[in-house]
Amino acid sequence: MSCYNHSNPSTFLLMGIPGLEATHFWIAFPFCAMYVVALLGNFTLFFVITTEPSLHLPMYYFLCMLAGIDLVLTTSTVPKILSIFWFHSHEIGFECCVVQMFFIHSFSALESGVLLAMAFDRYVAICKPLRYIAILTNAVIAKIGLAVFVRGIGLMTPLTCMISRLPYCGPRVISHSYCEHMAVVKLACGDTMPNYVYGITAATFVVGSDSIFIAISYILILRAVLSLSSRDARLKSFSTCGSHVCVILVFYTPALFSFYTQRWGQNIPVHIHILLADLYLLVPPMLNPIIYGMKTKQIRGRVLRPFYPERSRLGFGPH
Repeated sequence: MSCYNHSNPSTFLLMGIPGLEATHFWIAFPFCAMYVVALLGNFTLFFVITTEPSLHLPMYYFLCMLAGIDLVLTTSTVPKILSIFWFHSHEIGFECCVVQMFFIHSFSALESGVLLAMAFDRYVAICKPLRYIAILTNAVIAKIGLAVFVRGIGLMTPLTCMISRLPYCGPRVISHSYCEHMAVVKLACGDTMPNYVYGITAATFVVGSDSIFIAISYILILRAVLSLSSRDARLKSFSTCGSHVCVILVFYTPALFSFYTQRWGQNIPVHIHILLADLYLLVPPMLNPIIYGMKTKQIRGRVLRPFYPERSRLGFGPH
């Protein structure tokens, strides 16, 4: 096997879901439905929060960031996946592949950072309610958002630069539905150890540190909630945090599974791994607005207001 000029190939071929090629056409329908729900849900969330003055609060600013990130994550991958499944459009240019990889990994890191910021928001709201507005000012929220952005982009930019400098050999076929970092690295014929080491270090740093701080936040929240004397106050606090906990589980569970099986899950069938990796980019963006829309009274009321005009004029919102 020889490297062609030790340079980047002009194109790669994305396989889709190896082993399930015969069912690609039918798999695309639920994928498309989930994508449409994700687009509608996150656009609605973004629109409602930005246009409703009563929702201009720290928690909703973070939720707005989450919606924007989810829109980028899905739109950078799902249209290409659907074109593979429905139109057999397997080719992707090398530059497009690198750009897609950058968006997938950097915006996944951004989403993890925003989830940590939302956990901090819940901690301040429940453990330090009297100082909530003083602590989470607009300036502080802007600094948190900037820090999350710089960390995500800063950590993942070297990853894409390292990938673009590798020489590639022989087959250009990526055994995946999108340009995932390790799936592309496996096609290189140079020294890929720096890519392996940096990739796993960056991912472990982001997921490990964020999940640890989120866990600490919720331990402190749980301790504060259990010390409340009123049963109704405890239930209200649990309800307030419930939607965020659901979103955290929906994001981290498939993310960790996909990341670590790509490296050490040789006994897991390839089609199961790739299918779950695809769903990881679809299910959280689809469920996030649904979970928050159902659990958050203010958002639910604003979305349903056009359907209850009389009740809104009389001062009654949908319950």
